[in-house]
Amino acid sequence: MRPGALRRRLDHGDVGRMSNGNYMMTGLHGLDEPLLGNRDYDGGHSEGKTLECIWVEGQRKEHLHWAALLFTNLIEQWAQWIGEILSVSFLFSDMRFYFTNLLSILFSLAFPANIVLGSASFIARILRLPSNTQSGSNLKLLEPALNPLQEARLRSLQQRLGIPYDGSRLEHQEALKQLWKLAYPDRELPSLKSGLWKDMGWQGPDPSTDFRGGGFISLENLIFFAKKYPQSFQRLLHKQDGNRSELEYPFAVAGINISFMLVQMLDLQSGKPSSRAGRRFLELLAEDEMAFDDLYCVTFRMMDAQWLVKRASYMEFNEILKSTRTRLEHELSLESVSRVKDLPAYSLLKR
Repeated sequence: MRPGALRRRLDHGDVGRMSNGNYMMTGLHGLDEPLLGNRDYDGGHSEGKTLECIWVEGQRKEHLHWAALLFTNLIEQWAQWIGEILSVSFLFSDMRFYFTNLLSILFSLAFPANIVLGSASFIARILRLPSNTQSGSNLKLLEPALNPLQEARLRSLQQRLGIPYDGSRLEHQEALKQLWKLAYPDRELPSLKSGLWKDMGWQGPDPSTDFRGGGFISLENLIFFAKKYPQSFQRLLHKQDGNRSELEYPFAVAGINISFMLVQMLDLQSGKPSSRAGRRFLELLAEDEMAFDDLYCVTFRMMDAQWLVKRASYMEFNEILKSTRTRLEHELSLESVSRVKDLPAYSLLKR
């Protein structure tokens, strides 16, 4: 594809569903369960009852209340013990879900609902499962235990994520110039504001306006890609593989969106990743300090392969990015994967 062949400009509202280019690095934390006011859920009426009946009923409720407390303590001990066992591997998350439901059923059979109201959500909280249990990559698991090496590497990566791109900083300007030299070694370096930057897939003459939520790490990812896998980088940049659309995705902006997508998928904005993909990534990080950057390159190449298979066009970028994420999550879940190089899609990369 000839540089500059893109016929319409890509705005942040179209790519990655990030309207007006304002990205949030922290996810929205929705309610796990509805909030209820202080209400009487008994549904019965005390009118017409004798004092003796009321006293007997009160004694009955008090006995049940103490029995419920004892049973609750017993369940808590069981749940913590079994939770520690099942937290060894994210593969047992479904078992934990069924165990929670079983406890909830036993609890509801043993005691009236008005005595143990909310027992199911209580048990779910013991096991640290959302009360509206869900499946898939967004399932939150027990907080992983990290060794010192993982702690240090995760902390270093999260520090990188916290650095925004600043066009006034000399080192950021130099990094952008370095990317140009790697992308076009035979072309003259343009000024930092030039229409030539659009040849690389930036939206306008000033690339600094495209980083925003992607941060400086998204530029580092592109530079890493160009250095470590120059052949794949060049083929993607120049759209040399397959039958391409007349309305292609812009290379640089697509790269920023991939960086952002990976941060979300791997749950890196939280203290310790607890999503399935995030927990598995921590294992990869223990093997390779640059696991995030390598995974970025695999993801970019995987996205382009999906693009070609589906014969996608510009307006389908969001759909392709979503399907790429699904495919990547699947590959990360494979038992045979202990390093980024073990991912099936890694074979797509060429140095």
